[in-house]
Amino acid sequence: MNDGRPRLVFVHGIGPAQDPAEQLAAWREALARGADAAGHGASAAALRAGGTFDLAFASYADLWQRPGAQGGETADDHLTEADAEIVLALIDELTADRLPDAQDPQERELLAEVRALLHPDGTPQAVGSVLRHSLNVLTTLLEWRRLRRPAQWAGAAVMRGHLAQVSRYLRRAEAAQPGQPTIDARVRNRVGAALGTGPVVVVAHSLGSVVALETLAGHPGPVKLFVTIGSPIGMRGIVWPRIVPQPPRTPPTVERWLNFWDRDDLIVSRHQLTEVRPNARGVVPVSRRIDSDGAVVHSAVKYLAEPAVAGPVMEALATRAADSGA
Repeated sequence: MNDGRPRLVFVHGIGPAQDPAEQLAAWREALARGADAAGHGASAAALRAGGTFDLAFASYADLWQRPGAQGGETADDHLTEADAEIVLALIDELTADRLPDAQDPQERELLAEVRALLHPDGTPQAVGSVLRHSLNVLTTLLEWRRLRRPAQWAGAAVMRGHLAQVSRYLRRAEAAQPGQPTIDARVRNRVGAALGTGPVVVVAHSLGSVVALETLAGHPGPVKLFVTIGSPIGMRGIVWPRIVPQPPRTPPTVERWLNFWDRDDLIVSRHQLTEVRPNARGVVPVSRRIDSDGAVVHSAVKYLAEPAVAGPVMEALATRAADSGA
């Protein structure tokens, strides 16, 4: 783990528990396709063959299962009102940011309908009905064609359960047993273990970008490149003020930070991240827009297959391999 070989670490976002080996294979192949398209054919071949650098997939999705939950339960089971309130606040902020720029008339009409549900008669929904109301809001939101496509969310309850992972992480209050670390700490421990102690390139998706940012804040090893894709870090109402430490800044050992966002990715709000403070090296996130076209635009593999994303990742890994003599 600390032999000088560069290490590429993937950090996933919200979603159900999946086989980490299968996820790693899917992310690696998507990155290889992007590398091919970016003109890094030799690096893509090495990536597929597993040569010159290490790969790690920081998997923590299994930690979301509630204590005592049965294997057949879904991510939405045992959702608390506090979780549902934050889910509604997330949708409120995301739709408010997106509505002014929405070009498609049907999308504008749908977003306006969602916002009317969120604020009936211009006032927030009563807390007592938040669990039921959150399903109504998300059911309406899922009428947006890009969200109801296969491999996104099969229904409002599934979407709510996955979005609630953001709440459960940021509330930092849930522990498996009294006296044990809270779930956010256990998630960061998983990511920290994947980082190791040698040089790394980190690619983090969605909620994973928040987790990686907080984990890297205390990571002593060199981070040649930090890539965030589909990141909610800039969400001013929910995510930004809850990031630790405050105010949000580039982690100390990060040498470069690239932030990629897709214009059709609903989860991305305030994509520029211009208020992130620099580290001592003067590094701040540089945001770049990509237009991936097609369905499932929030998917990590869609981002990784983009040449604009894969190219810098492969270049950073090649630089580290040369520096280490690999």
